Amino acid sequence: MNTEKVFAIRFSAVHPLYVAKAVRKGRTPAEVDAVIRWFTGYTAAGLRKQISREVDLRGFFAEAPRLNPDAVKVTGTICGVRIEEIADPLMRNIRILDKLVDELAKGRSMEKILRS
Repeated sequence: MNTEKVFAIRFSAVHPLYVAKAVRKGRTPAEVDAVIRWFTGYTAAGLRKQISREVDLRGFFAEAPRLNPDAVKVTGTICGVRIEEIADPLMRNIRILDKLVDELAKGRSMEKILRS
């Protein structure tokens, strides 16, 4: 899949997939939203608004109030690609969010996921 197609995916389509993955592994939708809010700076109301507006991933990250500076501590691989080696900032942000949800689904503590 080319990057333009990925960037055009609606966040409202991705969010339920994140929640379903985490719930299958015993986590809660609130924990998924907490991870997303930590990374993007959205409030709970702001996150709900983005979902209801059906904004694409490009818009979702462009309108994020403040990406967490500790997100640079998110490293490793996602879909066989090292996060640190992704050149495109938007794709890197998408993959960081994927990695955070993966860590949640794998049972990692919230303290560690949020790099506290």
